Amino acid sequence: MDGETTTHTLTMAEEEEPLFSNLDLFLFTLIVGLVVYWFMSRKKPEPIPEFKKLDVPAPTTRETSFIEKMKKTGKNIIVFYGSQTGTAEEFANRLSKDAQRYGMKGMATDPEEYDMGELSRLSEIKNSLAIFCMATYGEGDPTDNAQDFYDWLQENDDEDLSGLNYSVFALGNKTYEHYNAMGKYIDKRLEELGAKRLFDLGQGDDDGNLEEDFISWREQFWPAICQHFGVEASGDDSSIRQYELKEHPDLKMNKVYSGEIGRLQSFEVQKPPYDSKNPFLAPVTVNRKLNEAGDRHLMHHELDITGSKIRYESGDHVAIFPVNDSALVNKLGQVLGVDLDVVFSLNNLDDESNKKHPFPCPTTYRTALTHYLDITNSPRTNVLYELAQYASDPKDQENMRKMASSSAEGKALYQNWVLDSCRNILAVLEDMPSLKPPIDHMCELLPRLQARYYSIASSSKVHPNSIHICSVVVEYKTKTGRTNKGVATNWLKNKPVTDNGHKSTIPMYIRKSQFRLPFKATNPVIMIGPGTGIAPFMGFIQERAWLKQQGKEVGETVMFFGCRHKNEDYMYREELEEAEKNGVLTQLHVAFSRDQEEKVYVQHLLKKNKEALWKLIHLENAHIYVCGDAKSMAKDVQTTFHEIAEELGAMARTQATDYIKKLMTKGRYSQDVWS
Repeated sequence: MDGETTTHTLTMAEEEEPLFSNLDLFLFTLIVGLVVYWFMSRKKPEPIPEFKKLDVPAPTTRETSFIEKMKKTGKNIIVFYGSQTGTAEEFANRLSKDAQRYGMKGMATDPEEYDMGELSRLSEIKNSLAIFCMATYGEGDPTDNAQDFYDWLQENDDEDLSGLNYSVFALGNKTYEHYNAMGKYIDKRLEELGAKRLFDLGQGDDDGNLEEDFISWREQFWPAICQHFGVEASGDDSSIRQYELKEHPDLKMNKVYSGEIGRLQSFEVQKPPYDSKNPFLAPVTVNRKLNEAGDRHLMHHELDITGSKIRYESGDHVAIFPVNDSALVNKLGQVLGVDLDVVFSLNNLDDESNKKHPFPCPTTYRTALTHYLDITNSPRTNVLYELAQYASDPKDQENMRKMASSSAEGKALYQNWVLDSCRNILAVLEDMPSLKPPIDHMCELLPRLQARYYSIASSSKVHPNSIHICSVVVEYKTKTGRTNKGVATNWLKNKPVTDNGHKSTIPMYIRKSQFRLPFKATNPVIMIGPGTGIAPFMGFIQERAWLKQQGKEVGETVMFFGCRHKNEDYMYREELEEAEKNGVLTQLHVAFSRDQEEKVYVQHLLKKNKEALWKLIHLENAHIYVCGDAKSMAKDVQTTFHEIAEELGAMARTQATDYIKKLMTKGRYSQDVWS
């Protein structure tokens, strides 16, 4: 019985056990709750907002086809200019205006802005003509803006220009070795490629009278062109404006140019790279007088280029943008009776022109006359011609037009009254009281104030963050009793290191040069640089000293310097004598031209040391460097080397001349000269 009871009890216990334990129920409830929570709490997908499509204008591209532009504007004459200082561009603009006077339509153009390969298409335009106003720069080189065109002419031997009519006017200086080389090359090269020359090559000599050369050529050029195209040479004498005046009485000053060369407010926010259109504002850290006595003022300036990313090498040039004397600017305002602080723009009447303004606009008349316009050089004849209409005295009108003519009397009057008397635009206005031109027309006609170039007087190996300049202040009395002052040197002279607690700055950029030390430091160098021509050689000497400090073997370093008086204008005397003492300069020869009765110049010292020099040049592969005045010194130095080669090399004069020319070709005779 007990056994049966036990069995029954176990069976009942098994039947009463639940399907899920409490733990199972808890876990099940938890899972269900989590699932419900996930469904309830998850975010609904947000609708994607519809953005309205913006109408973005297509980026504008500059027209690179001068053919299409000429067709569009009905022009048949195009004047290309290769210009470094603005003169060739000015002549191109004058020829372009002339075309209108002769019943044709012209445009002046920078070859850098267009595809010059289109010259072969110019024949598509009836009675078309390409004129080239080409300046030569440096040692027979093209100007910066004509470099690409020059390269294109050299590289394209198969180009067919048989449909192209052309004429060339070359601008140069006879004191230079390669006089008008660029103009001559283009004239010859275009003919080689099949183009037709419609008028003879014109050559302007800046050592003589460039303006007169241009006028004489132009006076014969237009009748010949009119005859060729069967156009009547009427020569309308009326003044032709290229720009129209617009004043801005309510414009905010942050929209007004205040001296910037390119981008508005580029002097407030500086951004590299720095060049002619975007100069760097370099703080002046040193401004010291180099001479202890005498009536001249020789200067040494140091510019800080820290953080600018500007790099330079010994022999390069620094370009600075000077500012006109405020006293001169104020006098112009007084003579013309105008408010110089009026904000204005000069807008090109030709909407299709790439050149919208003659200088950065909008600006004030004060800024234009201070930063953008050349008011110190004598005005060219075209300025006198255009402004003559504003003279109320008929005699003044007659004289101004006469000076702009090609007559012998007119040329003589311009030479005597304007050039020989060094009259600038202010002097012209003062001496012709009846002449009262509108200031906007005068601003349209005056040439641009150009950057000034100086040979750098330091080495980047020694001064990587500093650029040194040496110069002499230009100031002289004119025949009219006025005192004329050089724009850049007087501005530099008065540049303090700090200006009312602020850093005094100079807008500048670097222009590369071929004036370089030999690749091999062991090559001897012979440096000839009187006066401020010593500038690049200070950099050369610093670099040779640095090379010696690096343990490099350095060849002989010979310096020929010249000045007037030992105790007055012996520039960098301490530095030169220290370099000689330390063996950096193996020879230092100084010519003091006026310390004795008979004048002594560097060429005399060259002749005196002819044996040592000939040995260095002929046997030891020496490199010769000449820096300074092109007109006299550089020529006399070259003649002296001809004589040395003739005498010690036992050569005929023609052989000696060829010998020196070969040195130049090989880069062993380099010149950095100016006139």
